[in-house]
Amino acid sequence: MTELVSILDGNTFVVSDRRGDIEPSYATPTGLFSFDTRFLSTWLLTLDGERLHALSIDDAQSYRTRYFLVPGEPVHYIDTKVSVIRHRAIGGSLTEELTLLNHSDREMRFSLRLAMGSDFADLFEVKQRGRKRGTVIPTVGENELRLTYRREAFHRATVITSSAPVEVDQGGMTWSITVGAHEEWSTRLHVSEMIYAAGGEDVRASTPLSGTRSPEAIRAEQQQLIGTAPKLGCDCEPLAGAYRQSLNDLGALRYESIALGVRLLAAGLPWFMTLFGRDSMLTSLQVLPFLPELVPPTITMLAGLQGFRLDDFRDEEPGKILHELRYGETAGFEEQPHSPYYGSADSTPLFVILLDEYERWTGDATLVRQLEFSARAALDWIDSYGDLLGTGYLWYQTRNPETGLANQCWKDSWDSISYADGRLPGFPRATCELQGYAYDAKLRGARMARLFWNDPAYADRLEREAAALKERFNRDFWLPDREHYALAFDPHCQPVDALSSNIGHLLWSGIVPEDRAESIARHLMSPRLFSGWGVRTLATDQGRYNPIGYHVGTVWPFDNAFIAWGLARYGFREEAGRICEGMLSASRHFGGRLPEAFAGYARDLTDYPVRYPTACSPQAWSAGTPLLLLRVMLGLEPQGEHLIIDPAVPEGMGRVELLDIPGRWGRVDALGRSRGPHDNTRDH
Repeated sequence: MTELVSILDGNTFVVSDRRGDIEPSYATPTGLFSFDTRFLSTWLLTLDGERLHALSIDDAQSYRTRYFLVPGEPVHYIDTKVSVIRHRAIGGSLTEELTLLNHSDREMRFSLRLAMGSDFADLFEVKQRGRKRGTVIPTVGENELRLTYRREAFHRATVITSSAPVEVDQGGMTWSITVGAHEEWSTRLHVSEMIYAAGGEDVRASTPLSGTRSPEAIRAEQQQLIGTAPKLGCDCEPLAGAYRQSLNDLGALRYESIALGVRLLAAGLPWFMTLFGRDSMLTSLQVLPFLPELVPPTITMLAGLQGFRLDDFRDEEPGKILHELRYGETAGFEEQPHSPYYGSADSTPLFVILLDEYERWTGDATLVRQLEFSARAALDWIDSYGDLLGTGYLWYQTRNPETGLANQCWKDSWDSISYADGRLPGFPRATCELQGYAYDAKLRGARMARLFWNDPAYADRLEREAAALKERFNRDFWLPDREHYALAFDPHCQPVDALSSNIGHLLWSGIVPEDRAESIARHLMSPRLFSGWGVRTLATDQGRYNPIGYHVGTVWPFDNAFIAWGLARYGFREEAGRICEGMLSASRHFGGRLPEAFAGYARDLTDYPVRYPTACSPQAWSAGTPLLLLRVMLGLEPQGEHLIIDPAVPEGMGRVELLDIPGRWGRVDALGRSRGPHDNTRDH
């Protein structure tokens, strides 16, 4: 697979090859994308008819990149007399400055050509190689090429302009250039993406950012966000690097809602640059001790889009929290149900969990009272539409067999839920972690009802229901001969007996009795599940295990962060520390940026974490992983108006100091230090 380079500013992003070129492709997500539409699918630079080769790339910042190029293949550029610099920046729209440098001692003439085109593919069409049903019309103007796409009321346009005089045709622009000895020539290209509403106005022009802003403005906004986060001082360079990268990525992944103009967190580049229920809320839980201001816009938006009717096409039900919101053509014409789509069973209890955890950290009782109706509706959904078989458990089965998601837990690929021998159960399914989330949501709902909603009777009822669920779950899901919980229940209420990372989520939910927690910790840290870098999604001796299978053997950083949180909750601090060390050591091999997932090969087999070929990077909940790991290592836990600090820093990490931790207590500092030597922390 060709190594790709990306820049992004919220929902607008560019993915190209290492020369800066974009070639028409449905095999890789290359192009200029905004709000789920590809506005450029061709952006190909040639000099005198020859492709260019990259000498070096400066991609240190998320929103701009410089490519240093020469003609021909590497064997040709020892005596090259010309070079080209592409300086690309994104700020809602795309700008690219082309600079051609003549290194010879005589005047030279060049023909510089940039082929341009757009297929206006929906992101789902890029993934599934769909067929366009509208028409693309190119229009040539003076120093301008306009590409327009129409399909009934769906109207998109790409407008490309050059600051230097240029010959424009329907397929691109050509500059005939004369450059003096040791001189240079440049032009500035501007690419505007236009999203037209039914009335003909450009929707992006009416948003607060108006679709354009300077790189300086982007940098200032990101720095302002990072400046509010706690300051980390530590001896462990991988931790310091991962923390810096996480804050940078979280800043870059913020995008402006096209409807409300609020700043939300996108789930990940390139496939998930939009609002997700599960991803956005789990990321919010990770960032709460660091950037609590990111949470209210997300949770308020999710409440505003909460399900209120039965809609089989969208898997919508009253009280249900959405899974995914899309703006593209396939959603607009209901070829995909993502406008929004509600196909996740965990987003609804997670909504209640996040609302309570947010108040515990910030003391913002106003938001809890404002969202009382939404939280009650979510809790009602758990016991009504969520309990498909009337067994007291949370189940899932899509209402839309044609385009709905089959698996509606976080492991939502088709083969992620299996028996130990590899067989797939039927539907509906009730995965174990869903029951933990439901249990946690009921207890947290009870706390909010008693403290903020003035309804102690409702609180008592929720606590009784939570206790009954815990007792029932531990009776039915426990596999006594294997001493771990079933991955799920099948439609006959029989255990789906695979050993997977899902059992780790039971620990952070609190549904596991104290006398069974040790067994769960032992399984999680056994060589069957723990690779040395992290806990695999599926144990190595299970029928579907594949170290490079999406949910059947890979290691997911976010998954491990929540498992570590759960282990720490039950007092298994050393085991949690091993996960922290593995994740932070892995991050060094990824330049400080943990990807969506990486291969599940054993650490002593490969000596470095092996990339998963199509992992999103940056990914929001992977960016949040080092933050939650810091919370685990320092033992940060809100208790009333105080922050409990109980550090257990893994051996070899040395000093970990976090200053100005925000919360209802104001700002406090936390300091932890490992007991062992830390001479080697810079090489982890």
